[in-house]
Amino acid sequence: MIHRTGSACQYGVREHVNGPRDDKTADWRLAERLTEVAIAASAAILAVDFRDCGARLKADNSPISRADEAAHAAIADGLARVAPGIAVISEEAAADWHGRTPPDEVLLVDPLDGTVEFLAGRLEYTVNIALVRGGKPVVGVIAAPALGLMWRGAIDHGAERLSFTAGEEVSTNAERIRTRPWPDGECVAAVSRSHFDAVTKAFLERVAPVRPLAAGSALKFCRVAEGAVDVYPRLAPTSEWDVAAGHAIVVAAGGAVFAAGGGALRYGRAAERFGVAGFTAWGDAAAARRILG
Repeated sequence: MIHRTGSACQYGVREHVNGPRDDKTADWRLAERLTEVAIAASAAILAVDFRDCGARLKADNSPISRADEAAHAAIADGLARVAPGIAVISEEAAADWHGRTPPDEVLLVDPLDGTVEFLAGRLEYTVNIALVRGGKPVVGVIAAPALGLMWRGAIDHGAERLSFTAGEEVSTNAERIRTRPWPDGECVAAVSRSHFDAVTKAFLERVAPVRPLAAGSALKFCRVAEGAVDVYPRLAPTSEWDVAAGHAIVVAAGGAVFAAGGGALRYGRAAERFGVAGFTAWGDAAAARRILG
């Protein structure tokens, strides 16, 4: 794993976008600003050596490290600057919302999605930031710090993949991405490296023929959004901050995301401790509706 150093405040963004983009709505501008925040969080993570990061277990037995904490701090600082009027729900501070009702518009954050992957020295971990409005994700940004890649999208305004390098100055090069139509033959299914179970196996048999592709973290959403994967089932419990950014990006790229039972996913549910029972993400929304019935 490559580690880069530098404080979050050193990093700025210079963009070079392939082709014109005239539709500068508020949501898209927010996606661009959240890109800066995700890059700063990525730099904070890469400054931590996974072999000596103070890893320990939280009360729910999930792992946390100094990298998680550094990313959380960088994101909190960045969001206070670029989106000061929007409430933030972060995995590392979700307890603050217990017993409270979130506002209609909120930012859902996972500072380091895939801590298990990070601690194992694998590169498949991400920074996830999403804007949820009226219970639906409308903007999503996912950065893969160790890969130098980022995906972002805003509903009705499209999705992009960017490359970045954290250093004295950050340059990004963005290209539009789209999901792909359901294939006539074998489809590609992204499956969790850590959470594959009998329910997911039965689901894959339902959509066969299928070639499984194991990966960690929210990267699986990104592979759907860029047209490399056709479906991503996660039929075990997870949390809203693991899902919301990827949900927004997949839909912005032309796909669809459904709850495990086929209905709509709703976000900002503090009474359920922001839990998600399961979901499926699809590149081809029409095929998803046909298969799910």
